[in-house]
Amino acid sequence: MSLFRHAVFEISVASPDGLPYSAAPEIAFAGRSNAGKSSAINTLAGHTRLAYVSKTPGRTQLINLFRLKNGAALVDLPGYGYAQVPEAVRRQWRGLLEHYLTRRENLAGLVLIMDSRRPFTDLDRQMIAWFVPTGRPIHCLLTKSDKLTRQEQSKTLCEAKAVAQGLSGNITLQLFSSLKKTGIEDVEKMVGNWLTPEQPPTPKQE
Repeated sequence: MSLFRHAVFEISVASPDGLPYSAAPEIAFAGRSNAGKSSAINTLAGHTRLAYVSKTPGRTQLINLFRLKNGAALVDLPGYGYAQVPEAVRRQWRGLLEHYLTRRENLAGLVLIMDSRRPFTDLDRQMIAWFVPTGRPIHCLLTKSDKLTRQEQSKTLCEAKAVAQGLSGNITLQLFSSLKKTGIEDVEKMVGNWLTPEQPPTPKQE
């Protein structure tokens, strides 16, 4: 069964302190405003309006938690980096994001949404810098890849991997398109590995 299918909305909070205690693992989704985060979540969940999609960047200001069928949770964090949001609000969002990413004990990993045409902005790098000390994995979705030619996709992925290798931390990448519904299985496989402890090798039978 698909990992993200049949996710259901559970709660919206304005602060990480408002999230209920849970021992179940959580997968955080974060990204710049208008990078396609809500669309990616909806595509993965097979739901057109699970996460709110707005043509006005910076609309998502709350932490939204969606419960998955296996008991884990998908946590949709506020988009960051929208210039027209007042500085005081941007500071509040940054503090909220950093607080959640560095202190939430049951957080299994971070899915970082980046527009494939503008990956690894300064704010994306800041998010990575916050999260890397936790020792947990980061999987980057290079969204809107349908807007690139096949040659541009290969070049973008290659260049992004080179950037990731230059950063500290466990960072993986892939191309993703909500419009074309491509890359879904790759996301599920990667995130599924975060939720399933590695099994010891089976001894060979003599």
